[in-house]
Amino acid sequence: MKYSQAKQGRIYVIRLEDGDIIHEEIEKFADEQAIKAAALTIIGAVDTGSNIIVGPEDGRAESITPMKHILNNVNEIVGTGTIFPNEKGVPKLHMHIACGRQDSTVTGCIRNGVKTWHILEVILFELIDTGAVRKLDTAMGFELLNP
Repeated sequence: MKYSQAKQGRIYVIRLEDGDIIHEEIEKFADEQAIKAAALTIIGAVDTGSNIIVGPEDGRAESITPMKHILNNVNEIVGTGTIFPNEKGVPKLHMHIACGRQDSTVTGCIRNGVKTWHILEVILFELIDTGAVRKLDTAMGFELLNP
């Protein structure tokens, strides 16, 4: 385990609108507001054609191949995530959502482009006094959190 400590800063109440791509809008907002780190919750709905990552093909393979899932209809969602800067200081969002429609649910990461259907509500809790950063792990191909 690795850890560090942070303090809570500003709190933002955000509404994403129809067609907004979640990670693009939140990362842009963080950059504009000089938010280096944050924790987020999200609730609302996402649109048909949204693309989520639902896991690696083989969880123990040396080379990770993501499995993609394209939503074939509007889905209700709830999610949580974090923002931390990468090694260049750019805020990067890591968020997972659970998507549901009728009796079917799928959960995954939004990094490939998930589109807002009409309204998404986001509560962003800024974290301050933290040196945590996402560093590229070349073996995995991910920017991993280093607290």
